[in-house]
Amino acid sequence: MIVRHIFGILAFAVTLTGCGTIYPSQHVVSGTSGGTKVRITDMTSESVMLANRSSYTPRSLPAVFNQTAGLQGQMMGAGALPEPAYTAQTRPTPIETRLPADVTPGPYRIGTGDVVLLATPSGSSVEELAGLLAAQNNRQGYTVQDDGAIAIPNVGRISISGLTIEEAESVLFQKLVESQIEPTFSIEISVFNSQKVSVGGAVSDPGNVPITLTPLYLDEVIANAGGVTAPSMDYVTVRLYRDGTLYQVPLSELYSSSGMRRILMKSGDIVFVDTTYELDQAAAYFQQQVQLASFRQTSRVTALNALSTEISLRRAQLGEARSNFTAVNALDAVERDYVYLTGELVKSGRFTMPFGRTATLSDALFDGAGGLKVNTSDPREIYVLRGSSDPMEFDSVTAWHLNAKNVAHMVLATRFELRPNDVVFVSEKPVTRWNRTLSQITPQIVNLGASAVN
Repeated sequence: MIVRHIFGILAFAVTLTGCGTIYPSQHVVSGTSGGTKVRITDMTSESVMLANRSSYTPRSLPAVFNQTAGLQGQMMGAGALPEPAYTAQTRPTPIETRLPADVTPGPYRIGTGDVVLLATPSGSSVEELAGLLAAQNNRQGYTVQDDGAIAIPNVGRISISGLTIEEAESVLFQKLVESQIEPTFSIEISVFNSQKVSVGGAVSDPGNVPITLTPLYLDEVIANAGGVTAPSMDYVTVRLYRDGTLYQVPLSELYSSSGMRRILMKSGDIVFVDTTYELDQAAAYFQQQVQLASFRQTSRVTALNALSTEISLRRAQLGEARSNFTAVNALDAVERDYVYLTGELVKSGRFTMPFGRTATLSDALFDGAGGLKVNTSDPREIYVLRGSSDPMEFDSVTAWHLNAKNVAHMVLATRFELRPNDVVFVSEKPVTRWNRTLSQITPQIVNLGASAVN
């Protein structure tokens, strides 16, 4: 009698489980229910492509995240320099000749600003080394930069400042061999900028005269400046400022045939052709050159500091704008697109769609939800519920169904693009539904059984 009573209770429990009276579990049902039309569509390669055709433009990050601090600033120049001052000319008297110590000519050493040309011999002409010249038609070559190096494509930066042509060829030969480039070449210096002599005073074309491969002498400097413009050569004095010492020689003696040795020029020499015997005008010119160099250096440092400050302020402004956006976004005060997660997932809730790109079903399952519950989820019943955006079908819902019993089908999840307000649902296993039903009716069965025994 007791056994029949217990079996009757169990049969009643099974009946309750089947009809959902005890445990009404969630599931997706095709058809019309509660005024909503539900259509279940299996996920296949073709259906995923169809679903992804729906228009959607991901939200973009604010423009401040794509800006840099170094594009707005510009260096300010020093402006126009004042006109040099002129001194009154007086009739000179004979002066004492003071010559610098003799200098032995040495090989030319490459320096900053020189333009180096790499070439290879071919017949009776010179052809440019293919792949190494920056300009193949005009043969401009490579400029030695501030750090003393030149940059060669496919080879890199090579430091040649302070080297002779022979030493530079040796260094370049080794670098080209290391880069597996045919090292048949020669070095030519097409523009000499690193070593100069400054000339001024009573000359036709005052300025700078470059020192080249051939030694440069004092009389050649004056000739390169267009010659002396003084009305009388008898009252002209050539003054040379070198290494803090002032030397002088009358122009008539410089060009005389008395056998006076030629004066070899060094880089940094300043030559002044003076029409007076006094040092005032020459000293003023030398001081002007020193002040001009100092002014240019100071102006450059000041401009660089101003530019650095401007960039720092710009960087701080961008950083503050980005930080403010991040804080506002953390407070959920930024308009975002969301997908909602429910069912047998490790974490249900709201999944925020990313900026600048689309999110996939796999992103929502494994990033937003933390994956499926292994013990309770049914991988055969994974759904993406998407409402229709057509006002004529506003009551329609498409349930995109993924059967992931074969785990290879999860590849479709990586291709299925989500849209705002999608709902991702994972159903429970049948045994999970039965287990939860039993967990709810077990206390009643125990109580009924106890009553039957009594």
